Amino acid sequence: MYPINDREYLAICSKIANLLSISLSSAKKKVEIQIAKKGSKTIEEKREVAQELLKVCEKENGNKLSSSKILDKLMSTLENEDNFMTED
Repeated sequence: MYPINDREYLAICSKIANLLSISLSSAKKKVEIQIAKKGSKTIEEKREVAQELLKVCEKENGNKLSSSKILDKLMSTLENEDNFMTED
């Protein structure tokens, strides 16, 4: 499959990448797989598939914490354990 260089399509893919905390190329690959499954041919159909995937990602992302928020939560310390380190 040749690369799609449509600005609107790439913007949708970048939103998917942001929501899933993955690279743009990985997000484009996810969309391209869905496009191949549906057999979309025109750029409008491809945009629609990308938009559908974005909506699914937004639904799923609204129900749980993003990976960056989970990491921030895990990296926080308790007040009395700021300088505590465990050794192997």
